[in-house]
Amino acid sequence: MKDFKSPAHLQRFASIHDPIANLFHLPRHEMTSAEFRYLSAATMKKWPAIAGLAVA
Repeated sequence: MKDFKSPAHLQRFASIHDPIANLFHLPRHEMTSAEFRYLSAATMKKWPAIAGLAVA
């Protein structure tokens, strides 16, 4: 809680952060570099839709 003003603020941040962090965390030791690059690229393509950003 070092940088959070309240427990509610911490909870609000954690509830948003964890699903996003899990999306970008890929277990590199369990796949080839080609698979990692493919999954990383697929994640980056999906991110604008997940984040609600306008696709340019």
